[in-house]
Amino acid sequence: MCKTIKQRVKFKADPATIYDLLADSRKHSAIIGKPAVISTKIGGPFSIGGSDVTGINVDLVPGQRIVQAWRHRRFPEGVFSMAAVTLKATEDGGTELVLTHRGVPKDLIPETEEAWRDQYWQRIKAHLERQRSPSNSRPRIVSPEARQS
Repeated sequence: MCKTIKQRVKFKADPATIYDLLADSRKHSAIIGKPAVISTKIGGPFSIGGSDVTGINVDLVPGQRIVQAWRHRRFPEGVFSMAAVTLKATEDGGTELVLTHRGVPKDLIPETEEAWRDQYWQRIKAHLERQRSPSNSRPRIVSPEARQS
């Protein structure tokens, strides 16, 4: 028996930024701390964490949508689920992300829900916060000569 996971998350970044964090291999790897190889083409393969998660890109619309035939290594042999992420701009300049993940084996629902929250949404939020943090920008040092002018 399979079930659908639905999660809705808001981010303080525009949809194009969120799309890139999920679809760009290098950025994705940096967020989750595991190697990610993600094709930029529909029909292209992806893998996360070596062979932890593998699959095929079904639909890619930059800044709007990612749909993947998605398989965790613990799924029964030959079983794929369908993970769809839609991104919509919010009035405050952020993004509302909706994940609809269909076909996850029932016994793996709790850990899959938790993995999306902990390994993706929380890490993306932390990454965005670090990008905005004043500690990332160094104080501007003005030489005494420049102050006199």
